[in-house]
Amino acid sequence: MDAKKISTRLSVSPQITPDDVAELKARGFRSIICNRPDGEGADQPSFTEIAAVAGQHGLEARYIPIEGGMVSDADATAFGDALDEMPGPTLAYCRTGTRSATLWSLNAAGNRPVADILAATQAAGYDMSGVVRRITNGGKTPTDSFDEQHDVVIVGGGAGGIAVAASLKSRRPDLDIALIEPADVHYYQPGWTMVGGGIFEPHQTAKTMASLIPKGVRWLRGAVAAFEPKENAVILDGCRVVKYQRLIVCPGLKLDWGKVDGLIETLGKNGVTSNYRYDLAPYTWTLVQQMQRGRAIFTQPPMPIKCAGAPQKAMYLSCDAWLKRGVLKDIEVDFNNAGGVLFGVKEYVPALMEYVEKYDAHLNFFHNLVSVDGATRTAVFDVKEPDKDVRRIETEFDMLHVCPPQSAPDFIRVSPLADEAGWIDVDQATLRHKAFDNVWSLGDVMNAPNAKTAAAARMQAPTVAENVIADIDGKSAVAQYNGYGSCPLTVERGKIVLAEFGYGGKLLPSFPKAFIDGTKPSRAAWFLKERMLPPIYWKGMLRGREWLAVPERTDPN
Repeated sequence: MDAKKISTRLSVSPQITPDDVAELKARGFRSIICNRPDGEGADQPSFTEIAAVAGQHGLEARYIPIEGGMVSDADATAFGDALDEMPGPTLAYCRTGTRSATLWSLNAAGNRPVADILAATQAAGYDMSGVVRRITNGGKTPTDSFDEQHDVVIVGGGAGGIAVAASLKSRRPDLDIALIEPADVHYYQPGWTMVGGGIFEPHQTAKTMASLIPKGVRWLRGAVAAFEPKENAVILDGCRVVKYQRLIVCPGLKLDWGKVDGLIETLGKNGVTSNYRYDLAPYTWTLVQQMQRGRAIFTQPPMPIKCAGAPQKAMYLSCDAWLKRGVLKDIEVDFNNAGGVLFGVKEYVPALMEYVEKYDAHLNFFHNLVSVDGATRTAVFDVKEPDKDVRRIETEFDMLHVCPPQSAPDFIRVSPLADEAGWIDVDQATLRHKAFDNVWSLGDVMNAPNAKTAAAARMQAPTVAENVIADIDGKSAVAQYNGYGSCPLTVERGKIVLAEFGYGGKLLPSFPKAFIDGTKPSRAAWFLKERMLPPIYWKGMLRGREWLAVPERTDPN
């Protein structure tokens, strides 16, 4: 008997026999639901046989037979009623368990997020993609018609989505493009580091989504519930169906605060902060201003994370402020990194180490934050050094800056577009999906082995745009992405270590000399604008170099 747990209340399995009932009793089950019609298979025991043995063992049994592929809305309701009425936990079975898993999914619709339903059934080995429209429709059968259809549909209105939309429109102005994004506000997230360092005000990092979406691109305000790539369809919450000729997926990644025990409860108080959230970055600067002495800990979780330099930048800018106030000598600074190196590209480490030494910061590698107790101001780390057993340590703090663990969004992770790790599965050169020829991806959500930075999206956007246009014209891919990413590591106010690299850490400087040496900001502004980034991105990058007045130039001279 192969019973797979779907929820605390229900497990499902293929056909059981009367001999299995005693084991079910021993495993704590209190009821059984049969979803397989009698006589479906020659070797199949009848429900009456199962029910008789169940009664002998004190288990309640109920018969809700479902013909294969014929799960009705009424069947799902009856299944839910049975779960509510019968003592739990319950085992439901059919020939393979699929019908039972489907009934649970449809009954759970409306009460659980779609991604949670798909994840639970997927973990048990059951694929519910065939009924995803019904799940998003509250468990009821929707119509098969679609609500909208477009040449190109873009999922995500962050840096990648806005940039690729602008890049496509510049190449093919008459292209019918829709961008799906539920948020009304677009954030320049790299700027939050500057907010935490007292350089930016929070409002400088926020723009209305409407002001940034390129003219002529239709904005669909909604959240994606699921993908049906075989049907060229995206399903939105509420079961709105959007059809596409070509799909570009770039919703970013998920900040998984809940993976650190106790963290959510204490964020924004008790000295616990993070520049990875708009509302918390100002608290970072408040803590930096208030701190006179004690211990400040800055954490970095296991990769992948967006902007791998951001946890360091929070430390450098804090230390710079403390040094200028004359209090750094009384503050113990720890950088607790789950990884084993300060920065993944070794050529930039010496320049960064100069500042680590200048600020007398302690580098603690292989330290992964696992829990926080805000009331006692203690943090717990798992320390896993190579060839050694994991040991757990507890450290007191006065200030704790946390970079949260990060993963693919739930609706991506459970979709047919994802690889085994949950990321969109693309060819790393063309950024085209490996299984679905009319799907591309860019930004933090795809699985190419590059750094997850806004600068990477800057290079990926024209690559995807060029290749989508080539596909529309019946041509092969014409552009290739080389893994470029960059991380301007702000080591003190007005000074950065500009790390630029490609796949495998290969050095790939692409910024013109004028941008690097800071002599001609107008030329640098032109360079960034030509990469099709919206103004908040290229102006924000320039402000990071303290170029606060950027001329509106349209040529490089």
